[in-house]
Amino acid sequence: MVSLQINGQSRDIDISPDTPLLWALRDVLGMTGTKFGCGIAQCGACTVHLDGQPVRSCMLAVGAIGNRKITTIEAIGETPAGAKVQKAWLDLEVVQCGYCQSGQIMSAAALLAATPHPDDADIDAAMAGNICRCGTYVRIRAAIKKAASEA
Repeated sequence: MVSLQINGQSRDIDISPDTPLLWALRDVLGMTGTKFGCGIAQCGACTVHLDGQPVRSCMLAVGAIGNRKITTIEAIGETPAGAKVQKAWLDLEVVQCGYCQSGQIMSAAALLAATPHPDDADIDAAMAGNICRCGTYVRIRAAIKKAASEA
């Protein structure tokens, strides 16, 4: 049995401690907003927050998490930065196919929580690990800047 703090709730799940968090979220808890992309922590589709920091859930064993707080795409809109990012994503119609977007939003929300007014270098550094096969990078950058400008 593994106990996890997910989106403000304590969840006890019967799962092996070496199971990646991604599969605990998707297969055990039915939280399918976090996506499987590459399985080797290179594409960013599986990004969640661990104590506010973006991490790749496909390579993070649930047994290594301990009491740290997990935030997924399902709850990121409840945070100030996450709400701004989600609104900007909708306002600027960032999404094309949408598959990578939960990971993109999670990385962008972590960036704005840590750096409320990022410059282009900050955005590039924070988003470098998130791949968008549709090439919506220009809209992603514009949405991050819009979210940063919101009061």
